[in-house]
Amino acid sequence: MDENALVRNRFFPGRSARIAARTTFRFPTAAVALVLFCTGCASQSYPSLDVAEANSRLSTGYRLGAGDRLRVTVFDEPSLSGEYEVGVAGAITLPLVSDIPAINQTQESLAQAIAAKLTAGSYVLNPRVAVDILGYRPFYILGEVNKPGEYAAAGGLSLLQAIAKAGGFTARADRANVILRRTGFDTGRKVRVSDPPLIIAPGDTVTVTESTF
Repeated sequence: MDENALVRNRFFPGRSARIAARTTFRFPTAAVALVLFCTGCASQSYPSLDVAEANSRLSTGYRLGAGDRLRVTVFDEPSLSGEYEVGVAGAITLPLVSDIPAINQTQESLAQAIAAKLTAGSYVLNPRVAVDILGYRPFYILGEVNKPGEYAAAGGLSLLQAIAKAGGFTARADRANVILRRTGFDTGRKVRVSDPPLIIAPGDTVTVTESTF
């Protein structure tokens, strides 16, 4: 120990002990932080899904979801016609009838469900119903893009167009693969970016991960 250290120990005998105690306390804390950091760095494994299959799931027609805004027209019944939003519970509420499930319905199947409810309650004889979409629920882009967040959806939006809305890739982004979460998926799916382009549907969540190279 040098002379200055001896002087400090002589006149401030508790100081070295406090320093040693602080050093001892920091070590396990830093170790735990490192473990947590490394744990977070571990990449989760997702099942793979090719672009063609992902796109084919959209070919059966658009499926409604919470947040979609609709125009319901009951012909010759203006009091029953109006604008409605699919609620978080996945239903819409019309006058005279109880909540009608809308989530995962097509426009046509929802129109049929509304007509059936009106007929069953004897509110309208032989009702004719049409459902139009006024606004789609948003999609989300997370991860290695410059402006992650929520964006308005539009029909036929490609992945690269969606990335452009989010300000483009960051320098760290993996541009070859994305993680796609979609209504009806039990977990995220890893999709390799290729031709034909991946179509982004309303309600989708796209995560751009960090490149490992």
